[in-house]
Amino acid sequence: MSDEQVLDSDVRRRLLVLAASFALVSCGGGGGGSASAPPPTPITPTPPPAPTPTPTPPAPTPTPIPNPPPPPPAPGPAPLKSAKRGVAYDVAAQADLQALATGVSWWYNWASRPNIALPSNAASQVAMDYIPMLWNASYDPATVEAYIEANPNIKYLLVLNEPNLVDQADMTPVQAAAAWPGYEAVAKAVGAKIVGPAITWGTMANFADPVVWMDAFIAAYQAANGGRSPQIDYLAFHWYDYGLDAQLDRLTKYGKPFWVTEMANWHTGDGDVAIDTLAKQEAQMTDMVDTCETRPDVFRYAWFTGRQSSDPHFTSLLGANAGELTGLGQLYLTLPFTPA
Repeated sequence: MSDEQVLDSDVRRRLLVLAASFALVSCGGGGGGSASAPPPTPITPTPPPAPTPTPTPPAPTPTPIPNPPPPPPAPGPAPLKSAKRGVAYDVAAQADLQALATGVSWWYNWASRPNIALPSNAASQVAMDYIPMLWNASYDPATVEAYIEANPNIKYLLVLNEPNLVDQADMTPVQAAAAWPGYEAVAKAVGAKIVGPAITWGTMANFADPVVWMDAFIAAYQAANGGRSPQIDYLAFHWYDYGLDAQLDRLTKYGKPFWVTEMANWHTGDGDVAIDTLAKQEAQMTDMVDTCETRPDVFRYAWFTGRQSSDPHFTSLLGANAGELTGLGQLYLTLPFTPA
């Protein structure tokens, strides 16, 4: 090798050593006694302070929900017939009672007990009330009381039938006043209410007007009983013409609720207003029943009659055969009523 080649080789070697040393210094390393700069201490960044949490507001106290009101009680079954509606007739066949019972609640026969042809439990069989009557002053108190006590459902006692008609009870106001304490004694003994007298327009001299007869009767009773008025729990009235409502208005002066214990329309004469067809009687029945059902001072009422062999005014509710209804009877059972 030439001197130039040796020289070039030595130069390259030195350059390589110098480059290696420089590389070691640059990368922070070294060996032997060579000093090197310590590596920088890493800086851990300080985290930002955690934000103060916003407090969660307390849940609002719920407004108490009141308990819903209890539902109203379910209405009971609607009544099937009028508690006021009755029949004035001496019913002698259970089949007749059964036919009437679908629309009638009570009956009477002008006597102190039902017709003997009926079974002893006739009234309970058909869910109807029988109401006894003391027709005039001729009755046996012990017998009447025993019958009513044996039938505790009897709460009313009809008394004194048409006193100002000479072909009926035919009792003057003074005579009626004398008989009245007897009615009061029977009613007290059995715990019954007195319904009567059964007044109407009559045939008694000076007392044809029922109001005139009543005023005289009350005065006679008071005179005989130290000023005390007679016990009258209900006043009875009979009517066979137009204008029942006005007739009852005349009697409100006595301050008593009414039993209309006989009613129909037997108007005669006057051409077209005479009741001489079934249609006319049906119209009158409808009007009279409406009056009794809608007046709060009418406690009970009774149609006259059940069955008549001669019936020129078409008033019979029952047909020729037991248990058979006439057209008028079917109407009477089905006319509208005011529930009690």
